[in-house]
Amino acid sequence: MIDLQSTNILFFMGYQMTNPEDIAGLTKKLLEEAIRERGQVNVLIAGRTGVGKSTLINEIFQGKLAETGQGRPVTQTTRKITKEGIPLAIWDTRGLEMDAFKQTITELERLVISLSHETDHNQHIHVAWLCIHEDGRRVEDAEIELHKTLSKHMPVIGVITKSRADQGFRAEVQRLLPETRNVVRVRAITETLDEGYILPSMGLIELVELTAEVIPDSFRRAFAAAQKASVQQKKNVARRVVVGAATAAAAAGASPIPFSDAVILAPIQISMFASISATFGLELSTAFLSTLTAAATGATGATFVGRTIVSNIFKFFPGVGTLAGGVISASTAATITTTLGELYIATLVALFANSGGEPPSSEEVVREFKERLSNAMRHTAFSTSNSN
Repeated sequence: MIDLQSTNILFFMGYQMTNPEDIAGLTKKLLEEAIRERGQVNVLIAGRTGVGKSTLINEIFQGKLAETGQGRPVTQTTRKITKEGIPLAIWDTRGLEMDAFKQTITELERLVISLSHETDHNQHIHVAWLCIHEDGRRVEDAEIELHKTLSKHMPVIGVITKSRADQGFRAEVQRLLPETRNVVRVRAITETLDEGYILPSMGLIELVELTAEVIPDSFRRAFAAAQKASVQQKKNVARRVVVGAATAAAAAGASPIPFSDAVILAPIQISMFASISATFGLELSTAFLSTLTAAATGATGATFVGRTIVSNIFKFFPGVGTLAGGVISASTAATITTTLGELYIATLVALFANSGGEPPSSEEVVREFKERLSNAMRHTAFSTSNSN
């Protein structure tokens, strides 16, 4: 007979951890890994004075970067804008209306090439937005020259700002800037015309989706975290995290060694929470992640621990018993992991939608997540009792 008490098991999310202190240390390590894997995305935004770059930046990205970010001049016409906690750097380029714009473009290309030689890809510029004012109804020589220069080094997206009436201008921009990946018409904020007619904001989600498509895949998580215009973009990237975690959990659950899956599963699930949090651009801390995972423990531990013990006991018997135990445990591990991940994503989607894309507080996240978990557990218990 197996003495389960002698194994000194602490069940965490239905699985074992040998020491509560291990959880704290593991959480800190996995949080640091999630932040490191997310990286930093860098966006170059170019355009003449008055084209609306600052408004566009503030409406697309978290933190009102153009107002509150730290702007550091790197050349006479370019400054780098960053803000603590946001995995993004904006390279704001000015001076295209100057007579000496060729010198400006040469200087900018020299900077871009220099950054591209950095061994750390977080220092590269990953995409450029070339902003053109729709009211002007023309594309300047400087803008044509700049798009040719930048397209040699990175994807370039044409952004027609302050859009009110196309009248074929977008097609003209595409014709004059053939190296751009696409041209998007945007109106960053709602406008009220003299006649009282209201023009709602437009094109921001399309710009976010197009940018996510053209930047390197390894920086899409950072971009999803930094932008606030599309909660769906955050959700799409976060779901990839859940799929990867569920696949890893199933592989761990299928292990033929009794209780070996527990040691592997806890890091997988904590890492999933950390990566989803990083993808949504939450303010990350070990205390927050520990509280979050503790909430999951309280809600799911009692429900799933019995199934976990049973499936692991099967593994003590060779042959059919081991196979059956592996199959049951693999299925259970993947299901629990997927459920936890999807519930957490649903929590964040709701909170971000209510806050206009800005990150909710840690307290709000934990409170909402615990409530959704409790509801899910009550539904599971109700469904189980009815089936019996």
